[in-house]
Amino acid sequence: MEASNIKTRRRKRWSGVLSSSSSGVVLHLHNVRLLLIHIILCQTTSCMAAAASGTLNYTKYRQVGSLRLARIQKHLDGINKTPVLTIQSPDGDIIDCIPKRKQPALDHPLLKNHKIQRVRPEMPKRKKESVNVTTRSRDEEEERVRLKGVWQAWHENKERCPRGSVPIRRSHVHDVLRANSLYDFGKKRHAFPAGSRLPMAGRHPDAPDVVSANGHEHAIAYTGASQEVYGARATINVWDPSIEVVNEFSLSQIWVLSGSFDGSDLNSIEAGWQVSPELYGDSRPRLFTYWTSDAYQATGCYNLLCSGFVQTNSRIAIGAAISPVSSPSSNQFDISILIWKDPKLGNWWMGFSDNTLVGYWPAELFTHLADRATMVEWGGEVVNSRANGKHTSTQMGSGHFAEDGFGKASYFRNLEVVDSDNSLSSVHDISTLAENTNCYNIKSSYNTEWGTHFYYGGPGNNPRCP
Repeated sequence: MEASNIKTRRRKRWSGVLSSSSSGVVLHLHNVRLLLIHIILCQTTSCMAAAASGTLNYTKYRQVGSLRLARIQKHLDGINKTPVLTIQSPDGDIIDCIPKRKQPALDHPLLKNHKIQRVRPEMPKRKKESVNVTTRSRDEEEERVRLKGVWQAWHENKERCPRGSVPIRRSHVHDVLRANSLYDFGKKRHAFPAGSRLPMAGRHPDAPDVVSANGHEHAIAYTGASQEVYGARATINVWDPSIEVVNEFSLSQIWVLSGSFDGSDLNSIEAGWQVSPELYGDSRPRLFTYWTSDAYQATGCYNLLCSGFVQTNSRIAIGAAISPVSSPSSNQFDISILIWKDPKLGNWWMGFSDNTLVGYWPAELFTHLADRATMVEWGGEVVNSRANGKHTSTQMGSGHFAEDGFGKASYFRNLEVVDSDNSLSSVHDISTLAENTNCYNIKSSYNTEWGTHFYYGGPGNNPRCP
């Protein structure tokens, strides 16, 4: 569909009677016209490769009852606001330009009296730190030259949302159908069951309780618990890891946390890039955000799939694909993420790459984070569903282990935290954690160019990770 044919087009509410046919599901719209929905399930390696080029939707084939479809459409009508302009992205996404004051965030019950912050937040200032000058090797100098920035796929046609509007990736019925249920759409499955602790042998006593009965595996660096932290920053290179089955994902992100890991009151703000066929219908790496105020139980969601995050930028679409991606032994493309608390108004802001302001999580959404954070984590996470009775081959990062180093392994560089005086300072004291180093691992280091940094990731299933 040409962009010119869909600009400013308003979508009609579905109604009528649902009937099934051998080729799919047929919905009568006001008894006037028919819409055929093709619902496909693809989990094979060949299909995954095809999906990477944007040709497939990872949607299960199943008949959908009229009542369920009506509930889904009602939910989508709530998050797909009427646009002032619609942009067709070359990768298949539809980006709606929504008036800033009509965005989904303001539907949240806690934000009914919220006024969008118009005053630019006070950016954290970088502390002048005394460092020991070290000699950089020739390889390190080459690394610095080969780092490059990224852009989003929907920018390719040079179209932009008008001033006063924000770009929001449109959600469709088949996006919801890929989730377990409408309730689960756009949400993380519990990273750990509330009230439970699953200790790992040999772990540091202050390590975050990230081990999960749901198969979430990590390779992360983290600050000590109970610190006073007001934000964090890092630069992350972007890859397109392969995903074995639809309901698994691979992500690289920053977590800003407060509350307890073994209760139901954990507050978390998260941002980075992820590959999630279930959420997006393809295998492209995408910019994402997440938040929760109750340990992933009922509050929060990815991106703008529920009310909460207030977007202010008209050029960055959360949930949109990032391009280009890093290649082994070639150019490395990275993004920078900054999350920090505005010292004046208390909202948690997100900066992207060159500190472009994307938007903020209002302080009203949180309990513990309404004050400050107590821990920061940086690193990778995958889901290991053991769908075939063995460890998943879903890759973390680039799919290479940390020891493969620059050009092959994924990295986080220039790890920083925001102090109580709104200053950015390099992190010098971090711990690392990986549940199974035969599947995914992490190795940290420090130099004057990259500050505190680490390589991480792995292939998942291999002879040492059965």
